[in-house]
Amino acid sequence: MRFTLPPGPPVTFKARLHDARTATAIGRWLGAAVVVCFATGVLSHYLQHPPGWLADRLPSRPYWGYRLTQGLHVASGTAAVPLLLAKLWAVYPRLFAWPPVRSLRHALERISVAVLVAAALFELFTGLLNTFQWYPWPFNFVPVHYAVAWLLLGSLLLHVAVRWPQIRDHFTRRSPGTLALPAADGPDRRQLLLGVTAAVGAVTLTTAGQSVTALGALELFGPRSPAHGEQGLPVNRTAAAARVTRASLADWRLTVHGPRPYALTLAELRAMPQYEVTLPIACVEGWSKSANWTGVRVRDLLERAGAGPDARARVVSVEAAGAYRVMEMGRSYAQDPLTLLALRLNGEVLSLDHGYPARIIAPNRPGVLQTKWVGRLEVA
Repeated sequence: MRFTLPPGPPVTFKARLHDARTATAIGRWLGAAVVVCFATGVLSHYLQHPPGWLADRLPSRPYWGYRLTQGLHVASGTAAVPLLLAKLWAVYPRLFAWPPVRSLRHALERISVAVLVAAALFELFTGLLNTFQWYPWPFNFVPVHYAVAWLLLGSLLLHVAVRWPQIRDHFTRRSPGTLALPAADGPDRRQLLLGVTAAVGAVTLTTAGQSVTALGALELFGPRSPAHGEQGLPVNRTAAAARVTRASLADWRLTVHGPRPYALTLAELRAMPQYEVTLPIACVEGWSKSANWTGVRVRDLLERAGAGPDARARVVSVEAAGAYRVMEMGRSYAQDPLTLLALRLNGEVLSLDHGYPARIIAPNRPGVLQTKWVGRLEVA
């Protein structure tokens, strides 16, 4: 089936390099960034919201795992921004091709490209704003961002499948399609690609310091600097935001529910065997930092309540409201000797903003699940 449209006014583009080789070269890098960002994002989502069948299978080691994967997630998403802009520059003249629709297949191809571009812009825009904890939209960021990520991956795979003959013909400098292009454009194309590479490197190096300690000195545009914060650690959610005050904690007790329930005062918790661990806080916004934590092993608290060696835990905060006020902890985390009900941070009693009087710290865990202001543990 073919569509016949009246001829339109000619549109002339004088700039060169709006060609398949330029688009393919940038597209390879962009595709790699999207795949890394997607894979690490899905992993982050399931660590935060594991279905029941997966909760006990999530590993607590390596203890630095989430710091690495979430750092890669934000870094690859940031790198994808200049890559996407460069890719759109390379192909935008095709938007003015006439006639705009030549056949049913061509119409479906253009629709799939529109979905791909819209999904990519949405994911990168909302993800970037999430690193600043700014949500100027009416929907819940987490489920929508997760759903559109699958739409982006699907439309990317469809686009690659449809355009594969052109991609193959321009994949390398020696591919047939590339050799057929004007040789005079080669030096300019290499300079353009070098400029795109420099832009990607610049935005990555100047933001990745929020999660890569070695790059801390280069961090200029990261929304959060791990080098600054109360007790040597940044704070995402303050006690004021959680509506937790010193007065509301005046009669605080930790209650542990299980076959042999009990309650402990802060003094009694401090009298129990204390353990010190060095673990990172790694947040979904991309920043992370290691710190020294001191407290009581969660598995010891559960065992005292009569829990078996395979017990899970449910952790409940005293904060008045919050999406993560109640946190489910799978078996591997609850039984890991590195998982503490922490009472001290970097040698000091926890500040109110860092979760005084007690908070969770566990290995390979998103920061939103390192529950602060813990009031109750339940054997699950």
